[in-house]
Amino acid sequence: MTKADLVNEIAKSTGIERTAVIETVEKFMEVVKDSLANGENVYLRGFGSFIVKVRKEKTARNISKETTIIIPEHKIPAFKPAKVFLEEVK
Repeated sequence: MTKADLVNEIAKSTGIERTAVIETVEKFMEVVKDSLANGENVYLRGFGSFIVKVRKEKTARNISKETTIIIPEHKIPAFKPAKVFLEEVK
């Protein structure tokens, strides 16, 4: 399902104008991105959590050049589904 499909489904089931739904979905994604960029997790009870994970520093190898590089510690966004969500998907 794409973002357009999601918007169409919400607009159809709620009766809200498609433009208003697009605006709301875009704003939701913007708020989640901004929160994660600021190191804040987003918790949606019954759905899941958008969290920031920290990947530790590690050594990587380039086999073709026979060199090693150090990949510094960095943060990545992640989604952790709620137990209710997982049970429904199973």
